[in-house]
Amino acid sequence: MEEQGVNHVEEIHKSLAAMVGDRVRVKASMGRTRVIERAGVIKTVHPAVFIVEVDERRGRKSRQSYQYVDVLTGTVELFDPESGEHLFTPLGNQLEEH
Repeated sequence: MEEQGVNHVEEIHKSLAAMVGDRVRVKASMGRTRVIERAGVIKTVHPAVFIVEVDERRGRKSRQSYQYVDVLTGTVELFDPESGEHLFTPLGNQLEEH
């Protein structure tokens, strides 16, 4: 997987739709200093959110939903589980690169 610079929610939606079934690592900022990191599989994409089925303890699975706009702003970051590379560059980081 290669990192993609995106600046529109629709581009993120299309990219994730093509990745349904792929494993990803998710890092989500939940406010204050709370950050959650999980690994899972992109299950479905909807107009405003996408669903990741994450691995829990003792072999259990749960589904987490995330908004595309949070990927755009960097509140939710997606990584390749093998290489650890970002799948999308958050909007703030794109501005710094130019």
